Amino acid sequence: MCVDNTPPPPGRLTRRGVLAGAAALAGTSAVLARAAPEASATPAASLGSPGRGGDLVVEGGRLLDPLTGEVTEDAVVVIVGGVVRAAGPRGRLGTRTPSGVPVLRAHGQWILPGLVDAHIHLNTAAEARDAVLKGATSARSGSTNFYQDVAVRELARQAPERAPRLRAAGIFVTPDLGDTILADPDLVPLARLRDGVRSAEALRRVVEVNLARGADTIKTRVNERAGLPEQDPLVQVYDHEQLSTIVAAARRGGKGVLCHSYSEKGCHDAVTAGIRSLEHGAFVGERTLREMRRRGTYFTPTLTAIAGLAESSDPVLAERGRTYLPVLKRAVLAAHELGVPLAAGTDSSGGTVDPIGREVELMHAAGLPALDAIRTATTGAAKLLGFGSTAGRLARGFAGDVLVVDGDPLADLGVLSRPARVVRAGFSVPAA
Repeated sequence: MCVDNTPPPPGRLTRRGVLAGAAALAGTSAVLARAAPEASATPAASLGSPGRGGDLVVEGGRLLDPLTGEVTEDAVVVIVGGVVRAAGPRGRLGTRTPSGVPVLRAHGQWILPGLVDAHIHLNTAAEARDAVLKGATSARSGSTNFYQDVAVRELARQAPERAPRLRAAGIFVTPDLGDTILADPDLVPLARLRDGVRSAEALRRVVEVNLARGADTIKTRVNERAGLPEQDPLVQVYDHEQLSTIVAAARRGGKGVLCHSYSEKGCHDAVTAGIRSLEHGAFVGERTLREMRRRGTYFTPTLTAIAGLAESSDPVLAERGRTYLPVLKRAVLAAHELGVPLAAGTDSSGGTVDPIGREVELMHAAGLPALDAIRTATTGAAKLLGFGSTAGRLARGFAGDVLVVDGDPLADLGVLSRPARVVRAGFSVPAA
């Protein structure tokens, strides 16, 4: 699977001057009863400064905490400046709200933290907003062709209601860069390489350019793609030594590596080389899963993408999807039973954004209990992305990212794919 080749966007987006970094949400310790009236005022943001989050009270629904599994009846969530000030039962918090703050009434509905898509390809502002509308308020890029994800990360910083909080991966470290070689002038000399990006020097160079452009993580592969009928996903393109070179270069910049993989040998080589998370991994075996548990390596199976292959009009891809999906489901269940950390990711690309809730449904279909499936798109994925104290829960000091759904997600996970309302950093946006 993974990113489709897309043309470079026009204008400044491809220039080296794209800003890097996501804004750190400011925590707060004041309780609801002490909220100051002026908290609802929103100062104008200057150019280059992070946009301030919104103020909002969500009240009346059942609040689910994915960490504990606790369900709070008649809950109130108070968000000031994009950060949760208080969350809990109305009786404990009282009835006072900050003056002038909008109220989102969720009576008869369920309230959850915004979901996390740990593998998505966002190439445009429209795709970024669509991801938010479909419930993904935080995400990790699976790479883009021309550093669009670095700019999407900045969009999320300046206008959080328009994009998920994002970890950018920059460009794919892959043998054939194709048109991506035009993403940065410092990559162009690699066009002279007869065998592509395979030598240690070339591998380090692509990682270094990514780091210079502000990538938060590095994306590479060990196998060919499943989404191209002319490729064989079980063919290995990088060996253990090459993968180790990529991991070492990323670590020198303080970054981890996510690795596209399918074959058992490829998965094992990637894990033992030190990657942070294994992507797809349909044929990962018990030996490798046990090594992942020992190392704390995450598994992001992207079941949604593999299920999508089964619906392809191309007979090769359709057969591949039908063959791989049950194998991958068994691998997901085995990983869960062994204690391998799982993260939900859709691998959405090519202009289509799949709801992250669908991935949670497929995790459940693979055998995970409903609450554990929800955790793969909340607390689990948030921890993988380094958002463990920011996303994945609605508790004081966490981001004001909320999903309001029309049913009990513990009884019907399908409601996660049909959010009634999404709140991103305190801004209520209409559901898709």
